[in-house]
Amino acid sequence: MTDPANDTAFDQQKTRAADWFRTLRDRITTAFEALEDSHTSGPLSDRPAGRFEVTPTQRDKGRGGGGLMSVMRGGRVFEKVGVNVSTVFGTLGERAQAAMAARGVPGMTEDPRFWASGISLVAHMQNPHCPAVHMNTRMFWTPQAWWFGGGADLNPCLEYADDTAHFHATLQAACDAHDPAYYSRFKAWADEYFFIPHRGRARGVGGVFYDDLNTGDWEADFAFTRSVGDAFLPAFLPLSERRRKNDWSEADKDCQLVHRGLYAEYNLVYDRGTKFGLETGHDANAVLMSLPPLAKWV
Repeated sequence: MTDPANDTAFDQQKTRAADWFRTLRDRITTAFEALEDSHTSGPLSDRPAGRFEVTPTQRDKGRGGGGLMSVMRGGRVFEKVGVNVSTVFGTLGERAQAAMAARGVPGMTEDPRFWASGISLVAHMQNPHCPAVHMNTRMFWTPQAWWFGGGADLNPCLEYADDTAHFHATLQAACDAHDPAYYSRFKAWADEYFFIPHRGRARGVGGVFYDDLNTGDWEADFAFTRSVGDAFLPAFLPLSERRRKNDWSEADKDCQLVHRGLYAEYNLVYDRGTKFGLETGHDANAVLMSLPPLAKWV
């Protein structure tokens, strides 16, 4: 295993990871715009196809790094979808140091430097029959440790058992290609992580989630993280292609807005990535990209 304290030894790996996250972003935004173009019949097909607006982002107060925020609003299929990439670096503040130390990351008080890169995606759909979805993958480095994290989870307001089965089967195939124990382990982690304690329920039908992944083999862990990212489009696109032409009622739309309220509550109260992004000075609009355009509470 390469010594994380040797910065130069990790330069190439950092570059490879950041480049791959950007490549995955490009593939996903291209596929989503193609889905907009192909929606030529059914609800909202008469409106212009959606396109991503791309905005560079920077951390505040001169902190290092930034990224790209890509957001599509008011499309035929997507009501709001964001696909962000970032590469950031600098020194962790005291609260972030304490959070990392509590997770078992060594050396936080001695040397709180960090580097992180990743992709984060959240899609809120026009049609209530199309499920919302979240995906992210990332690499994190400190002078004493490195790890990968990420996953994907499905958030339908109107559940279809075959959609859930397809989503999970695709993610399981990606996991099984690397370790037959990964899927059950990371599915259970997602079920726990995406649970809303104050509501006593999950925010969706789950998926996979992992963090602090360091088996000692950087190449193997990076390959697994790529597999999770590569699985996203085949896991999600067929569901939107299947459901986007379904007619919906006002009751269906109301159900969607209430469900989005759960999503907003989770991301604002519990999500680790939201807290980390805001506390480390990343662009607030990019961090809060995950919030739905409309939501409702009853």
